[in-house]
Amino acid sequence: MYSDETDFRNRRVTIIGAAREGIALARFLHAQGARVILSDIQPERALAANLEAIRGLPIDLRLGGHPESILDTDVVFVSPGVPLEIPILREAVRRGIPLSSETRLFVRLCPAPIVGITGSSGKTTTTAMTGEMLKQAGFRTFVGGNIGRPLIGHLHEIRPTDKVVMELSSFQLEMLGASPHIAAILNITPNHLDRHPNMEAYIAAKRGILAHQTAEDMAVLGYDNATTRGLAGKYQGRVFFFSRRERVSAGSFLDGDALTLQVKGAPERICSRGDLRLRGEHNLENALAASLLARLAGAPVDAIAHVCATFRGVEHRLEFVATIRGAHFYDDSIATTPERAAAALRSFTEPIVLLAGGRDKHLPWEEMADLTVRRVRHLVLFGEAAGLIERAVSEAMRRAEGQAVLSGIHVVQRLEEAVPLAADLAQPGDVVLLAPGGTSFDAFRDFAERGQRFKELVRSLQSQTDGAD
Repeated sequence: MYSDETDFRNRRVTIIGAAREGIALARFLHAQGARVILSDIQPERALAANLEAIRGLPIDLRLGGHPESILDTDVVFVSPGVPLEIPILREAVRRGIPLSSETRLFVRLCPAPIVGITGSSGKTTTTAMTGEMLKQAGFRTFVGGNIGRPLIGHLHEIRPTDKVVMELSSFQLEMLGASPHIAAILNITPNHLDRHPNMEAYIAAKRGILAHQTAEDMAVLGYDNATTRGLAGKYQGRVFFFSRRERVSAGSFLDGDALTLQVKGAPERICSRGDLRLRGEHNLENALAASLLARLAGAPVDAIAHVCATFRGVEHRLEFVATIRGAHFYDDSIATTPERAAAALRSFTEPIVLLAGGRDKHLPWEEMADLTVRRVRHLVLFGEAAGLIERAVSEAMRRAEGQAVLSGIHVVQRLEEAVPLAADLAQPGDVVLLAPGGTSFDAFRDFAERGQRFKELVRSLQSQTDGAD
């Protein structure tokens, strides 16, 4: 790296990517006295809403591509959505120009201890719960990273006595260069293989959150995931596990029906699993992880228990939307992998009408397909991956040997067609579940936009139904 990662006065800096993180970083670096170039492959008209936040600032915009002139710089900051293999970054490396990121800079400059959370699934819910537990405990708490706001813009507000909780994606971990004081890897399963060259590279990115810990730091690992369990002892941080299957010697676990902490001294009961507001075994794991992280960060058990009993979840994550003619509609647009969609299916015992599709991530569909055949009454497919999923489910039907409950597969082009069809197929008592299994990028900016559109369509149907009654 360049010699001083904290002093930007009169330095030339280039930022690749003008999404929310790149915009926040541009504002911050300008305020630090840097001469900022902001480059994005998209044209200005496509970025107009983002660019409003820096209107009037003397930031040099290079939009519609990445000309080599942007490499007349001291350092290149790379936004997490930008692959490191693109030609302009390869050329920067060839020239010996250091690469950095907003996440790397924030972690180095943050005066408060950081709780960092990564994993293939569950990290947003775990991050949000951990933040709420620390707030309930009375700590001034900042939550961000891959969730919500880029924290670099709030650096001036953070005091050493505050708490910072960060969700960290594999992309944000690729050049972190430092580790949080408390670092969690919830689980590692195949994901983002459309971006990482192979599973080994994806695992290596996730492991980066632990790589720079010292003996004074703490590592929280999912015991029930073989890959994360196998990381114990390979890094310097003191290891704690969370598990819904085993009683661990240091960490959090189920003792019968009770969520329990074993951090120091006698075991501490948090609450009964029946007290949790969130559905699904995966959310039980998230609650165990959050409880452990919050306890290690200083929250008392009563604050942790209060959040477990009151936390209703994060938007687009098994979010209840409405009841229409007795059928209950749920938005799990965050289910951008087949594994995540399978976890959503396991969260319900009611008959399911499943909406699945989107863009494939080059991940295996067999497990989700087998579960769909056994748990889903009607499957409504949409988007680019519809044909791929249909083939996987048809093969699963042949494997089911007469044990299938699936009675129909329906293929449409768009979500706007899928929602009313699902509503027509649903019976009173059914769950209509959006758990796509693929990304949203074939039709939407991100999973949140897709989930929001789903909710709009459902509520429009609800208003039509209410008006007809």
